[in-house]
Amino acid sequence: MKFCASLAFSDPRHFREIAVAAEAADWDYLVASDHVVHPENIDSPYPYTADNAPRWEASAPWPDPWVAISAMSAVTERLRFLTSIFVLPLRNPIAVAKTVGTLAVMSGHRIDLGIGIGWMKEEFDLLGEDFHNRGKRTDEMVEVMRKLWSGGMVEHHGRYYDFDRLQMSPAVEGRIPIIVGGLSEPALRRAARIGDGWTSDIHSTEELRDLCSTLKGYRKEYGRDDRPFEIFAAANDAFDVDGYRRLEAAGVTHLLTMPWVLYGSTGGSLTEKTDALKRFGDEIIATMR
Repeated sequence: MKFCASLAFSDPRHFREIAVAAEAADWDYLVASDHVVHPENIDSPYPYTADNAPRWEASAPWPDPWVAISAMSAVTERLRFLTSIFVLPLRNPIAVAKTVGTLAVMSGHRIDLGIGIGWMKEEFDLLGEDFHNRGKRTDEMVEVMRKLWSGGMVEHHGRYYDFDRLQMSPAVEGRIPIIVGGLSEPALRRAARIGDGWTSDIHSTEELRDLCSTLKGYRKEYGRDDRPFEIFAAANDAFDVDGYRRLEAAGVTHLLTMPWVLYGSTGGSLTEKTDALKRFGDEIIATMR
């Protein structure tokens, strides 16, 4: 199992020091989240809480994930970075391919692109993108980006994006993993059909076992069950080595967590975060390695 610390709602002024501490404590990933703005009035239902209200206040920090990852990759050598999730259909795929491809090359290819289709219509309206066709556009956006990352002259003539032969350089060496988020059947099928993995919300171990089984079935249906596939998951009932072993047996390959919360801290200070990263590294990561 690999270990991933989420930076959601953390002070971005701490990110570089957190990255150095995470790498020293043998963490595998740091995870950056994404929203562009927080409108004062949000009518769109948030799908991951019982009352459909977001888990954060308007003042919660949402730094641009690619700027944040650039800064953290510059002070580390081994640590990988994941977006969980980046709201892909809010953006233009050519611009995203340029940003992510450049960062992949300059970071030593330590980037996983975690994507979702989003839930907040207000953001789509603000950025001038269609909320209602976001799923179908996402599928085509992934196709476009993978072409552009391949190097050489490519062209694309699709339903939403159309361009003649062109080349984006520098080319990406190998494959940027695309990790798909979401809990709906279309989201799970998208992960199985075009993704290199799937990322969860917060679930019980039993729920994750069922989700892993569902994804395995979809991957077999699409003829992709022989390919590597990673499961990034956060659990609400696993807090020690035994619990993480059960998650691993259920199919989870990457644990998502906030170690400072695990140890009873709000993580408000940089010291609380770095101490928690080290403690988790000593007590959990070193044991499970």
